[in-house]
Amino acid sequence: MARLESPSGVTVLGECVADAFTAPALSGPGELALRVLPGGGPANTAVALARLGTPTRFLARLSHDVFGTLFRNRLSDSGVDLSGSVTAPEPSTLAVATLDETGQATYTFHADSAADWQWTADELSATQHDGTVCLHTGSLALIRQPGGSRIEDHLAKAREHVTVSIDPNVRPLLVPPSAYRERLPRWCALADILRLSEDDLGLLLPGVGPEEACDTWHAAGARLVVITLGSRGALASLDGLRVTVPAPAVDVADTVGAGDSFTAGLLHRLTALGHLGGRLEGLSLEDVTQACAFAACVAAQTCSVPGANPPWADEAALKAGVERLLFHV
Repeated sequence: MARLESPSGVTVLGECVADAFTAPALSGPGELALRVLPGGGPANTAVALARLGTPTRFLARLSHDVFGTLFRNRLSDSGVDLSGSVTAPEPSTLAVATLDETGQATYTFHADSAADWQWTADELSATQHDGTVCLHTGSLALIRQPGGSRIEDHLAKAREHVTVSIDPNVRPLLVPPSAYRERLPRWCALADILRLSEDDLGLLLPGVGPEEACDTWHAAGARLVVITLGSRGALASLDGLRVTVPAPAVDVADTVGAGDSFTAGLLHRLTALGHLGGRLEGLSLEDVTQACAFAACVAAQTCSVPGANPPWADEAALKAGVERLLFHV
């Protein structure tokens, strides 16, 4: 298990979700079989970070149910430190996924009164960030109440010591986009890094282009904004200086967890370059470009296999992809 003994690790705060996919081969007449995989945006990010070699602590409220056991096993097997997580009496969050012909997933959520959203102020105040240079959060844990507002308060205190990274990961089936729009200025004021997808952008600022959106979020406080563009790569904007990084070409199994893996790759590389721990002082556009190129490779490898199964640092395909992409950056 990756313990955070020196200031070189990342703490991730957020939810776990049981992703249920239809399994037609197992279904009989009048039946629907589901194959359940451990997921959830923050959990996926923590797994990817740990597999890449970044010391990673995950702060979650893990249910005592069968899905909670599934989450713990996956996180621990990937090297994630769960010592700060809470064992919760409430049930786990369940999402039933449907894949289209391109491998893009849409979800139906079963999340009311789930463990993930019930953070208390006392639980959060008991968490430790020793050895941490970055606190990453977002997704449903940051928007669902009552825990979301308490996590915001926790970020305000934690950013005195660490870099803050946020991924809104908009889920309109569970939370109206208007709720995200209302909270986003507050999140930008708390965040040093804002990573989101092109789909998120369309829901948060309808009709607004990526570059204009970056300027809006810079004005609200976020220094580094990265918008992933699917197969077209990613746009990164550092205080208004911008670069577009291509995505490696891969045979896509599905896109589940791709954005989470991108975030992990980005934070892993920025940690290795020594830029996390403060307000991104000294971060250059060249380093942002390299970090995004690395992140794109991690996301591409995740897309090449079914489910949110990010690569390990020593996988040959990841190494080869990084070498090819960085050569052209």
